[in-house]
Amino acid sequence: MTDFEKNLHQNMVSQLHDFAAAGDTAGLKVLLKRLPSLVNAATRNGWTALMYGARNGHLEVVQVLLQEGCDRSIVNKSRQTALDIAKFWGYKHIANLLANVKGDQKPSFLSNDVKEYENYFGMTLLDRRSDKRTDSKWLSKKQSHPATVYILFSNLSPLVTLGGGRESSQQPEVKLCRLCHKDVEQCMNQTEECTLIFLGVDLQFDMNLVAACNGRVQQEDEDGLVAWFALSIDSASAEKFKQKHEDCYFLHPPMPALLQLPEKEAGKVHKMQQV
Repeated sequence: MTDFEKNLHQNMVSQLHDFAAAGDTAGLKVLLKRLPSLVNAATRNGWTALMYGARNGHLEVVQVLLQEGCDRSIVNKSRQTALDIAKFWGYKHIANLLANVKGDQKPSFLSNDVKEYENYFGMTLLDRRSDKRTDSKWLSKKQSHPATVYILFSNLSPLVTLGGGRESSQQPEVKLCRLCHKDVEQCMNQTEECTLIFLGVDLQFDMNLVAACNGRVQQEDEDGLVAWFALSIDSASAEKFKQKHEDCYFLHPPMPALLQLPEKEAGKVHKMQQV
């Protein structure tokens, strides 16, 4: 192989990995259709497209690569497989997909007691959708969408409520307050000391169900993605918000109080802290 051919090959590999890391499934499919032999191509540190997809939580990328016949057992120079990477970063949906060989069979390297070592704050049901973070038009539209979910924070403490109700015999469960745009619109208009962070979208969604829940007919240009945002406000705004919503409170202090949250809820809080 000539130097020109080597450089061209390396550029194609880099492009493939960029598509996988960014969650660009369209670009990924086009490139693999032209050059299917690149599916297991690795960088100098041994990282493959599957590993980049697993690292960034891109479920669709992982699915495409598996359909293309990629080797999920490849190990990088840190002795990690794509499964190891998905588990470390808390993407359980991707880890489950990678661990599923045939039926109920699991690879020998996946221990039965893996739950003992899970990161409590690593569980999440959100797709980070890094490809959407720079799409200002899409983000702006999602901010006012009625299905969009907001989590409110003040000094890193999330707004929570007690679930279960007074009539329940079980101990009340601390849950994140899932707010809509109308709930936080006033806070967002007060731009001072207000920070908005896009967390991702629900991994599983039904476009017709989303529309039905909001009592309206789905528009043709809607993608059915339910976006999640974290909104951080100052102490004064937080106090005003609590006065209007007496059944809610900010979880103080953030640690160890965050351990009161269910794993799925804690994972969403941790995702906000990572961004």
